[in-house]
Amino acid sequence: MWIHPEEVLLAGALWVSERANPFFILQRRRGHGRGGGLSGLLVGTLDVVLDSSARVAPYRILLQTADSQVYWNIACGSSRKEITEHWDWLETNLLQTISIFDSDEDVTTFVKGKISGMIAEENRLNQAEEQEEDCGKFREAELKMRRLFGMPDEEKLVNYYSCSYWKGRVPRQGWLYLSVNHLCFYSFLLGKEVTLVVQWTEVTQLEKNATLVFPESVRVSTRHTEHFFSMFLNINDTFKLMEQLANIAMRQLLDNEAFAADRSLPKPSKTLKNVSALKRDFDARAKNERYRTMFRLTQDERLDGHTDCTLWTPFAKMHVVGQLFISNNYICFNSREEDLCQLIIPLREVSIVEKADSSSVLPCPVSISTKNKMNFLFANLKDRDFLVQRISDFLQRTPDSSWGDVSPLSLIGHSASPSAASDSAHKGQHFHPGLPTVSQGLLQLYHKDAPEDLGPKAMKEKMKEEAWNIHFSEFGRGVCMYRTSRTRELVLNGIPERLRGELWLLFSGAQNEMAAHPGYYGDLVEQAMGLCSLATEEIERDLHRSMPEHRAFQNETGIAALRRVLTAYAHRNPGIGYCQAMNIVTSVLLLYCPEEDAFWLLVALCERMLPDYYNTRVVGALVDQGVFEELTRAFLPLLYEHMQELGVISTISLSWFLTLFLSVMPFDSAVLLVDCFFYEGIKVIFQVALAVLHDNMDALLSCSDEGEAMTILGRYLDNVVNKQTVAPPIPHLHALLTSGDEPPPEIDVFDLIKASYEKFGTLRSDVIEQMRFKQRLKVIQSLEDTAKRSVVRAMMTESAFSIEELEELYCLFKSKHMTSCYWGSSSSAADRHDPSLPYLEQYRIDPAQFSELFTALAPWICGGHTHTLSARVFRLLDQNQDGLVNFKEFITGLSGMYHGDMTEKLKLLYKLHLPPALCPEEAESALEATNFFTEDARESYFLSDPDSSGQQEVTSGWCLPL
Repeated sequence: MWIHPEEVLLAGALWVSERANPFFILQRRRGHGRGGGLSGLLVGTLDVVLDSSARVAPYRILLQTADSQVYWNIACGSSRKEITEHWDWLETNLLQTISIFDSDEDVTTFVKGKISGMIAEENRLNQAEEQEEDCGKFREAELKMRRLFGMPDEEKLVNYYSCSYWKGRVPRQGWLYLSVNHLCFYSFLLGKEVTLVVQWTEVTQLEKNATLVFPESVRVSTRHTEHFFSMFLNINDTFKLMEQLANIAMRQLLDNEAFAADRSLPKPSKTLKNVSALKRDFDARAKNERYRTMFRLTQDERLDGHTDCTLWTPFAKMHVVGQLFISNNYICFNSREEDLCQLIIPLREVSIVEKADSSSVLPCPVSISTKNKMNFLFANLKDRDFLVQRISDFLQRTPDSSWGDVSPLSLIGHSASPSAASDSAHKGQHFHPGLPTVSQGLLQLYHKDAPEDLGPKAMKEKMKEEAWNIHFSEFGRGVCMYRTSRTRELVLNGIPERLRGELWLLFSGAQNEMAAHPGYYGDLVEQAMGLCSLATEEIERDLHRSMPEHRAFQNETGIAALRRVLTAYAHRNPGIGYCQAMNIVTSVLLLYCPEEDAFWLLVALCERMLPDYYNTRVVGALVDQGVFEELTRAFLPLLYEHMQELGVISTISLSWFLTLFLSVMPFDSAVLLVDCFFYEGIKVIFQVALAVLHDNMDALLSCSDEGEAMTILGRYLDNVVNKQTVAPPIPHLHALLTSGDEPPPEIDVFDLIKASYEKFGTLRSDVIEQMRFKQRLKVIQSLEDTAKRSVVRAMMTESAFSIEELEELYCLFKSKHMTSCYWGSSSSAADRHDPSLPYLEQYRIDPAQFSELFTALAPWICGGHTHTLSARVFRLLDQNQDGLVNFKEFITGLSGMYHGDMTEKLKLLYKLHLPPALCPEEAESALEATNFFTEDARESYFLSDPDSSGQQEVTSGWCLPL
């Protein structure tokens, strides 16, 4: 076979030359074949003793040139026939070509390049063959899965693994099939067959663990049982894929409509053949989510690729090692060392991308310049030409934008004044002419005419502003600012009031989303004006409850601004609409930001930074409540046990997280936590919550009931003060209600934040996300169980089925509904699931699924006419004629068949022969039946045959037991 050219210094040692020409030598290893004498015997003995024959082929071909003492090994072979074929090819194809070269160096370069090219081509062909072989195996496994478990063509296999399934204490070796909607296992050993099918929507817990009984294994828990799988070749890869599939299933349970509309979800097509295509889609989805979370980017951003590189940091005069990320709208950098440097460059701001001169000190550099005269130098880039071409391709697709940075991005060494920043921060806002909006923060609106404060607190505030101005001069200002550990220190010390709105918009990523949608807020406000809905009614009810103690919301200016922002968001996202606590958070945003900024910050909060917090069931807050309990158990185990007995954690944490402490802590203190939150994310809220419990541990451990514990924590939070604030104190209603005779000592909020980082700063965002996944399974399944109990209680009064029967019927009905969502149907997910409806009416099925349930459950089975009977019953139950039947309608029909008396059954049977039960084709034949079954005829029938129970009526060829 051809091998990559290897240098050989001694061509004659241990080898015998058999053929030669001016450029090539064919050699045989001494001791191989006949002859060789004593030296051959010695070499042969050494090869046998040292087992070197496994590493050294007995034949080889060397490249040689007349003026060089160095040889190059270019081919080897295990037999004379193989090496002779290579020799003949060289003489036929290369010998004449290289004989015309003038330089021996050119000969060597040409031959080495030719051999390397042939090896690359062979590898490519081999990979294609291996991939085709893998595709064949994968298609075979997919067909086998469908055959074994009765899956339709729409059910796509993602991957399959060899593993053991523990049934009792005996492992059953077989194959685990992970499809989009199911986990399946099959084993057939020694005549014993094991078949398992679990819907991802039924999984309540997914854990990877190792015990004495079960070696490194994966535990899959449902409501009724647990399943253990072990002996994977790569358990981490398998578990990661399981997590992704279970998480997607939970998303579907949480919001079916949003799930169906999510374009980032892998949508398997019927023509999918590639062994790894679908799994690659899931891997890409996971990478996209990590990328968007890391840099706070919008939900439609797709990572194109990433590579290792270095970034020149002018403020530190050094190259920082990290990774460069390229997506359709951004170039991002993150240092390998945490908090050392992070950079986000929107492509809309890029003016020039060029390759800089390469050197030994700065290999393969790329320079990126922005419209604001900033220059970024990346180096040590692999495949630099391809990278520059990809960025150029994305730039060509980036529309020119009139939007600039929040402020003019200063050149290194020059700073912008706060007033200039304030003037330019909103130059990109687009309002409709005549649209009443507040174009600055409400605090600025009320403070602009106030006399200048020259007190010590005001001087402290000015010093903070100056520190930020110095930071801007060194690290840049706006979205392209270098974000470092120094940035974090400034945030933890509190953002100055004048800069708060600008920096919230920057750190949350809301600025990028606002730049991508100019005029969007104005359009929403105009569209939402005058509309009336449940959300707008709730908003109106809560407007005057939103920070009533603050003078900004004691007049129509602040109230009107709050109304517009909340109404616009409810119109944008009807799935959330409006949720209590949104008014409190939005009020605070409006104090420091213009209306449009506050709107986009609210979007960032509800849709990215606090996902699922503000939907109708506050799922996100419940998930983080579970995470907080788990963190309390890990960091404060003694207190956790006591608090669980009192039931306090679940009570306190919900209000803390939903309002980011704004409703339980003095405003001037809580707003500092909001500063940290927009920069650090949810981890800082967990840290502070743990610090609050830690500071009150002794008092909480001595509590005997929940009320006492709540009072201790309430009074503690009421007295968390910000001694540096320049604003006049704002009365805190919660403090007025919980104050006692002797006020507890004040707690400086900066000390609380510092303590939270010192004691609990080891918390990592990726660990929190992992814990969120685990809790999301529990929370959503718990909510589903609650919904089931509500449905069963409601139906108990309207049907004669028992509780157990109704629960089983509900599970079957819901299973059919979920099947329709992921195996396709004529109606959309929005038509089938409306979360605003009562639980009884939320889930709906179509005629085909109704027919399956009817055939399996109904007592009226009549052979070949069953399908016709099912269709008529469906049309009769479908009162609004939308082609779907909900659970309430389904149970009503089934209950009449099972538990109705003779009169009710006959009435039902009679209705099945009249519209709307009849389809148009059956209407003509029904006319005769209608004429026969007049009211008098029916009455005489019942009077003449009162004991007809157990008899049978023959109608239209059917024989139905009554």
